[in-house]
Amino acid sequence: MAAQLILGLAILVTLHELGHFLAARAFGIRVEKFYLFFDAWGFKFFSFKKGDTEYGIGWLPLGGYVKISGMIDESMDTDAMKQPAESWEFRSKPAWQRLIVMVAGVTMNVILGIVIYSFNLVHFDKQYLSNSNVSDGIYSYELGKKIGLQTGDQVVALNGKPIERFDDLLSGKVIFGCELTVKRNDATLNITVPDGFYRDVTQAGRGNFIGTDNFVFSIDSVYANSPAAHAGLTKNDKIVSMNNDSISLWGQLREAVHNNKGKPVNIGVIRNDGTKAVLVAVVDSIGVIGVSAKNPYPKTDYTFSSALRLGTADAFDAIVSNLKGLKRIFTGHEKASDSLQGPIGIATIYGGIWDWRRFWTITGLLSMILAFMNILPIPALDGGHSIFLVIESLTRKKFSDKFMERAQIVGMVILLALMAYTIGNDIWKHVIN
Repeated sequence: MAAQLILGLAILVTLHELGHFLAARAFGIRVEKFYLFFDAWGFKFFSFKKGDTEYGIGWLPLGGYVKISGMIDESMDTDAMKQPAESWEFRSKPAWQRLIVMVAGVTMNVILGIVIYSFNLVHFDKQYLSNSNVSDGIYSYELGKKIGLQTGDQVVALNGKPIERFDDLLSGKVIFGCELTVKRNDATLNITVPDGFYRDVTQAGRGNFIGTDNFVFSIDSVYANSPAAHAGLTKNDKIVSMNNDSISLWGQLREAVHNNKGKPVNIGVIRNDGTKAVLVAVVDSIGVIGVSAKNPYPKTDYTFSSALRLGTADAFDAIVSNLKGLKRIFTGHEKASDSLQGPIGIATIYGGIWDWRRFWTITGLLSMILAFMNILPIPALDGGHSIFLVIESLTRKKFSDKFMERAQIVGMVILLALMAYTIGNDIWKHVIN
């Protein structure tokens, strides 16, 4: 967990600060320090100086920074600001150049998020199931029925836009609330997914929502040492009943098995034109018997262009989901203590097993969250500085150094309070409890 957290933060922080650094250097602004992690109270693992810039790694892995000459930042170097402005300082440059320097870090995180999401699609997923290929419609499980979906429904649009990938129906685009357009028999209807629906899905699992399981099946494989193998089920067996209830669809079997966790079930099987009854135990913890069926719907290969297009959409959907989550916190529908995660919580999300797909998925998500959080209009964050620069550009009046110093202090107090809360909440949730 610790290794994945540190590597993930190192990638995110380095590229974020590199954005500020490259933009500053492009406009001839001197950068005094470039640090991965904070060298709080002067402690650091190592540092070296090249040109005008000191590069180093600090000991406190809660972020990083670049110290840009002539800029009021977290260093609060007010003495330097009292000196006459030099041509290579941040404060000497026009507002539009300073604004680009400010948003460059967020821009780098957005680019990184898009690259990671796109890379995951083309490298790990490789293929996707086109929604139009699910010709028999969805299989609606308990949560699907709860919001009005039925087995056989063709879900054709999400918030009025056509659905390209079936997996989008299981993503945050849907479970955080949306409007689904459904074709049922000869009718078209709209079904509303409520904002808080993700809580139900989180508790019950996405497998209890909807799936592509609305197809007639026979067993494609039986897992070794599974209850099905011990009961004598074999490939090509056709399951037709369970406890005298008729079974014809793969979704019906999955649902029936799930509802009989830890119980023996009587399964009716057709084999070689004959019918036999088999007693099979259902695994208690996860509700399976150990068989699989071949999905009949063909998949489409990701190309570079389709992965980039859909990866970009996925990256920005992550921000939309976070906006929806923040809205629920501010409107009192969610507790901040349940939703906010500090370093310990993030490490727990990464998990104790190193899985590169999971690592890049979480790092890509964090990159988009970091971009979103940094652009918030809070003094001391990139977004706060950017707001002041936009106002300056519109009014053509520069804020005084004294005002910027006070705004920086206010922002730092807000950020330190938020950091103290999230770390304390982490300790309470993951250590004490």
